[in-house]
Parts: sequence; C-alpha cells; structure tokens
Amino acid sequence: MTGGPTHFELADKLIRFTREVYQTDAFIPLHAPLFLGSEKSRVSEAVASGFVSSVGHSVTEFEERLCQYTGAQHCVATVNGTAALHVALRVAGVELGDEVITQSLTFVATCNAIRYCGARPVFVDINPSRGGMCPVSLQQFLSDSTHRGPDGELRNRHTGRVIKACVPMHNIGHPVEIDRIQAICREHQLSLVEDSAESLGSFYQGIHTGRYGNLGIFSFNGNKIITTGGGGAIVTDNEALASQARHLSTTAKRPHPYLYHHDELGYNYRMPALNAALGCAQLDALPHYVENKRRLAGQYAAFFDKQGYAFMAEPEGSRSNYWFNSFLAKDLNERNHILETLNGNEVMARPAWTPMHTLELYRDCHRTDLPNTEWLEERLVSVPSSVVPQWL
Repeated sequence: MTGGPTHFELADKLIRFTREVYQTDAFIPLHAPLFLGSEKSRVSEAVASGFVSSVGHSVTEFEERLCQYTGAQHCVATVNGTAALHVALRVAGVELGDEVITQSLTFVATCNAIRYCGARPVFVDINPSRGGMCPVSLQQFLSDSTHRGPDGELRNRHTGRVIKACVPMHNIGHPVEIDRIQAICREHQLSLVEDSAESLGSFYQGIHTGRYGNLGIFSFNGNKIITTGGGGAIVTDNEALASQARHLSTTAKRPHPYLYHHDELGYNYRMPALNAALGCAQLDALPHYVENKRRLAGQYAAFFDKQGYAFMAEPEGSRSNYWFNSFLAKDLNERNHILETLNGNEVMARPAWTPMHTLELYRDCHRTDLPNTEWLEERLVSVPSSVVPQWL
C-alpha cells in the first residue's frame, strides 16, 4: 500500500479518532447499552403492577410495537435470541437427524440452536462484501449435492440426511441478498429462517430483515442496538406458525383455568415483563439510535478511506443499522496487531466470529469450499460502535 500508513500508524490514528468521537480517555467498549429515556420508570411500573413474569402486559405491548416497527404481523417475545431461533427451527419442522444449511461465519448460537433440535448444520460460503450467506454458494450446493429421495424429501447426497431449512445470518447488521435466498429456498421447498439477531433497524429493498423468511428472529442482548437485558423475539406473517411458536415457548401448556396440561415437549422461553418493560422504553429511542449509528458509520467510512483501508459499508439495496462498524486489515498479521494495540489501549476491538467449521464441535459437519469465509475472517476488525450520547 504505497503512501499509506503502516499498521502501527493506523492503530495509533484509530485510537485517537475513536477517543475524539466518544470524547473520553477512559475505556471504550465495543457496544454498550444506553439508558437515557423512560427505562427506570417503565421497569418500576412493571414491578408496581405485580405482573413481572411473562403474563405481564408489557410483554404484549413489546410484541405489538415490534410488529409495528418491522411490519411483521405476529411477534413472540422470548428470553433470548438463541431461544427464539431454537423455537423457530422447531416450528419450521426441523427434527432429529435433519440438516440445516447455514453459514460458518456466524455467532455460535446459530449452530447451537440447530443442534438443540437434534439436527446438524451444513455450511455454505458467504459474500465477502456483505459478510452473510452467498446465494450463489447456496444454489451451487443445492444443485450439486442434493436430490429428492423416494419419500420426496430433499436429501444431502453426501450424508443421506434430509435438509429441512436454511438459516442465513445478517452479519454485523448488514443484510444478505435475502430476496435471492428466498427464491432459492422456495424453489427447493426449504423453510427459510432468518437469523436477524444483529440487524434490528436494517432493511433490504425497503423490507425489514426477518420478514423475508417463513420466520425471523431478533436478539436484545445487552450489546445489541436496543436491549431488554436478555431477550429475543420471533417474527412471522404466518398466524399458524406464530401460534405454534407461542405455544412451544410457554411449555406447550394448553389453555385452562386451573389444570396444567402440556401436549408436547415445550420450553420455558417466554420473555418476562420486566425485560419487556425495559424493551418498550428502548423502542422509543430505536429510530434515533439507528440514525446516530449511521452517522458514526459515515465518519468511520471517511476515516478509513483517507487511510486507504476498506470499510464494511452497507451493501447495495440495503439500509443498515451498522450494529458493528468494521474494516478490513490487509492480512492476518496486521489484523492481530491492530486488535492487540487497540485492546491494549482500552479501545475495544474484535475480529469476526470464529468460523464454525474450525470449532471442534462443528468440524465434522458437511461444508462446501469456504474461501470467502476464511478470507474475511482473517481481515475483519470491528471497532467501537456504541450510540454516541453527545449526538442525541
């Protein structure tokens, strides 16, 4: 890179730039929650009501408001995003011995939820400019490695297992080409479950992430764009799927004034009212948070462009929440030096998720060639991305 900074100079410049943005010499986290509105009063009201479990009215309000924001017709709030994905996969028909197509570059919860169903992930490659599932890799795998068995089920030629669903993940908040993936899943009669854990506030072709799939899920962990402390949600436009998800997440208990009758294996996964009350207050701020983070992304983009480094900008046709602002180092050695220098100077930075196919517990799962996954993982660096309070 002729004329550009060395990675030593880049790290120093990035530390100064980040401290100027957040106006602090103290530790800067990667993504911290922000409570500047009615969070305390909303949680106090829930406590005073005495309805603090999943039957509290705050849960219903949170679900309704999440539907309004995303445009989904139905929402089921859960204790976390992993629980939401587990139930969504169950509702999508994933069973013991099945396979689910996903991407290797994702948080481990994506694959864990598949395994909770007794199924196994199959890994296809990503689009490096988006960080999420590549529709070309997906189509090639389905064309080359699957067939319809005598029972009519779509099967993996290499493993013999039935493939039930596809789970693309919108990495760092940037939407995948979900319309193309949707069309491929329809062609092959696969359930599409969107892992939108990181992309609340992100839209593709004017439609919110999570809305293209049969089901979509979100996370409201403490490091997400809004938080309920711990929490997640399933969204869908299918009333039957929503009803089944609500039933499974409430221990599969049949309605009755006093009897406890459970008609299938269910889960105690519903979001408590205390968390939902916090989430309702956070939803008030969500549009402002998205704009704030998009402004921050613009400043990062200008900074990295000046230094001669590629910034992970929102893909074509997308409007991203920029959950994490990320750039690409030149190679693995430079990535590691930058990570060590920033974290050593109390400016938190992180690499991409460790690819799932390199973990011991998923190393034996079927996969396609994953050159883009491995290339991006060696270069991506995420830098402080919290909402900037001074800009609100």
